[in-house]
Amino acid sequence: MDRRLRRWASLSLTTVLTAALAGCAVKEEKIKVTKLDDLPQQTYPYSGDVMELLHSEHEISSLAGQIAVDTQAVLDKYAIDDKATLRRYNGRLLAAALLDRRYDDAEAYVERIRSLEEKEAAIQMTGLTTLSMIDAYRTAPPADDFAAYQDAYQAELARRAGKLPWVVVQDEIQDSKGRLEIFSENLIAGIVQAQMQPTVDKTGELNEDMAAGLVSMHLMIRDRLPLKDQTIAVYQTLIDANRVEKPDIWAARDVELSAAQDYSPVLICAWDSGTDPAIFAAHLWSNANEQPNGRDDDGNGYVDDIHGIAYDIHAERTTGMLCPLGDAKDRMGQVMDHLKGFMDIQAAVDSPEATALKQHLSAMQPEDVQGFIEDLGLSGNYAHGTHVAGLMTAGNPFARLMIARLSYDHKMVPVARTVEWGTRDGQKCRDTVDYFKQHGVRVVNMSWGEAQDDAEQSLERNGIGASAEERREIARQVFEYQREGLYEAIKGAPDVLFVCAAGNSDTDVEFDQYIPSSFDLPNLLVVGAVDQAGDPTSFTSFGRTVGVYANGFEVDSYVPGGRRMKMSGTSMASPNVANLAGKLLAIDPSLEPTELIELIKAGADPKHVGDDTILLINPQRSIEMLKSHM
Repeated sequence: MDRRLRRWASLSLTTVLTAALAGCAVKEEKIKVTKLDDLPQQTYPYSGDVMELLHSEHEISSLAGQIAVDTQAVLDKYAIDDKATLRRYNGRLLAAALLDRRYDDAEAYVERIRSLEEKEAAIQMTGLTTLSMIDAYRTAPPADDFAAYQDAYQAELARRAGKLPWVVVQDEIQDSKGRLEIFSENLIAGIVQAQMQPTVDKTGELNEDMAAGLVSMHLMIRDRLPLKDQTIAVYQTLIDANRVEKPDIWAARDVELSAAQDYSPVLICAWDSGTDPAIFAAHLWSNANEQPNGRDDDGNGYVDDIHGIAYDIHAERTTGMLCPLGDAKDRMGQVMDHLKGFMDIQAAVDSPEATALKQHLSAMQPEDVQGFIEDLGLSGNYAHGTHVAGLMTAGNPFARLMIARLSYDHKMVPVARTVEWGTRDGQKCRDTVDYFKQHGVRVVNMSWGEAQDDAEQSLERNGIGASAEERREIARQVFEYQREGLYEAIKGAPDVLFVCAAGNSDTDVEFDQYIPSSFDLPNLLVVGAVDQAGDPTSFTSFGRTVGVYANGFEVDSYVPGGRRMKMSGTSMASPNVANLAGKLLAIDPSLEPTELIELIKAGADPKHVGDDTILLINPQRSIEMLKSHM
């Protein structure tokens, strides 16, 4: 055992319980937590082979025990109201209980996590496989007859899943089946080797998310993968028996403007990962003062900004409207097939691309995983902006599309987000929005977001900073430059409506300080995602600043080259709202951002979700309201 790991090894169940009881013995006033950054960041020294740790039952159990002690200490010391954070912490306690097969404790943690869920589908699905596994373990111990244990698990899972309301859980069942089909021990090993090992080699430690992730991966290998076929069989049976599409509420609400109508052109912008201009010839905005000659003809500081501007991963000005592919260009056709296969698997669609991807993954070795994941990330960047632009312009012949390209790193070890990088990124936001104002952009869609953790992870993976505390402090500075630059830029453009995605982490955007979705500005509209029936997706983030919800599940649009593909995310919900704003402005160009937001919200349909009420956009009603007052 590595000497830096030994402090975990002496931990036992007694140690964990004693620490938990000690935390309850003295009633002290807890420290109020208002944001994620208020909570301490735990680290676990380790300088050995992470694969050895992953496969060592004893060492992983000791690590999980230390995580449980630290987690309980945080829960005892801090007053945390954020339910997503409480779910995450209780999930770590659950993992420790499962590792030690303390199944009575595990059942209690499942119930605690369920009580913290707010979405009906999550309430129904919480603990479904875990509780089925526990029941099977008790009735048919795997040590006696593993095949009988598998059969008992499958029967119990079928019993529990069969009682769930299909209309509520169908998306989650399909997604869970898809994710399980993708996972394998080789994939897990490849992720550990490509992502975790380099970080450990550079820092000599695991942060709490990595440590908890290793525990979860060990549980996946030990407990979940041996039951993979049984889980998939149960879910597939349910899907086959209930294969009825949810009602689609969106088609009846949509409005398509006719080019014959007497409306006005409106300049909109896809501020995204790059857009294929060839697809949008009928909508494309052009800068008449610039020529494609490698020079800054109009003297505005941008070279060849004919249809918009671009920044690279270093937050520096560059050229090109579409995400560059580099040496991946020749294989991007196959990678895009993999991307479609990945989307289809998540949606339980039995397509040729899904079948090919499963075959590809089944043959993948650990050393192949890094290249595969990086290519998949690159394909997402390559496709994302075009998909968004297609949704923004749909049904609006009066839309004029400007492209503003951001660049996101797809590498396992990304470009380091240093203070200098953060300064450039903040200035990039100011300069980009100034460009919008100079050219009269009316609506900007931002299907992206940033968090302090992004900077912290990049520093960690590059081995920058002598300690976790130092990296967090650098990340705070970097993030402050980003936040200040973006906030000031949006606030300084009161005549432009900015529409942004809430995020896909199922968390409160204000507590996590996600930008720009945590901003509260009069010209910013934050959008969450629902599915085709108007039910909140499992992934959508939420919070006080989220103003409206739109379709973000299996939404069809273009990808580069003109192919169409279905994608899911708040990234797809946001441009649906930007599309509505563009149509309202085409009808009445005098509308100000606050008036646009008021019209979009006033026309929306309220929907009760637990104790909350959300607003589902209704383009038809918002446009009718506008016309009735003209």
